Amino acid sequence: MGPGWLPDLEPEWVRKPVRLEEVTAGSPAERELKAAGYDLLVVGHEYPSLPAWVRTWSELECEVATFQHSPVFRHTDSAFDGKRSRLYCYSPEMIARYAAHQPIPELAVHLGLNEKEPPATQGRDLVWLGRIDEEKAPHLAARAAQLLGCRIRFVGPVFSEDYVRHHEKLFSADHVEWVGELGGPAKTAAIRDASVFVYTYARTYVEAGAAVFGESVRAGTPMAALTWRDGTCAQAALCDRTGVTAVVPPEADDETAAQVLAESIERAADLDHTEVQAIGQHRFDPTRHFEAMAAPSC
Repeated sequence: MGPGWLPDLEPEWVRKPVRLEEVTAGSPAERELKAAGYDLLVVGHEYPSLPAWVRTWSELECEVATFQHSPVFRHTDSAFDGKRSRLYCYSPEMIARYAAHQPIPELAVHLGLNEKEPPATQGRDLVWLGRIDEEKAPHLAARAAQLLGCRIRFVGPVFSEDYVRHHEKLFSADHVEWVGELGGPAKTAAIRDASVFVYTYARTYVEAGAAVFGESVRAGTPMAALTWRDGTCAQAALCDRTGVTAVVPPEADDETAAQVLAESIERAADLDHTEVQAIGQHRFDPTRHFEAMAAPSC
């Protein structure tokens, strides 16, 4: 239900473009929804806080599950009861942030059934993927690569030209390659072909549930993650066989952080890519993920 955005699925999937918040009480659309007998709605996290949406959902007598993809969105007090309406959070940090809504821990999986990555390869150089702006702090990855004498490819759109100009000396250095935004197999290849995926973010930023962790380890590329506190998504997603997570005090300067990150990259580079992929495809398995979201809370 909702807006259609993948028309290539039409031969295999039934599409019902209905928005619950637009359904009126007693209307034919409401009767059709009730007759369909839905057991579970998997929705965007904002919907259980929309009164019009909740009114229609309450008539359907089904469960709802949603994943918290924003660290700042404020839910209504009654949005989730932990059973019929369930909120899932990626990290201990996010669980604590939304404790009032009885969140359930669960890693996010951003791929569908039968979407398989090619076999892992050892790869070369480093890769960083995401939006290019101050919140994601890719300049720290550029500096860490420079300290190691490694090349690094940046994959993603530039969200802040001012940020790029501020760190122009780093971003224009010879060891940096700008790839631009990629999707689909090209994006997977950019990750798979790297020796290490470098993950960074700014000191005050809270990562709600980044797709890059699952994307990297499923492709067989170990991760070196820079964090500023415990309980983050990096620590939830990675283990000592899939990556290295460094926790740097937020009061440390950028140079210190880059040096710690460089050490983490060196350690991550020694991990076995085939083992990383095997663990990643188990931990970020879409079937397991959606079965978990469909299971009522005990």
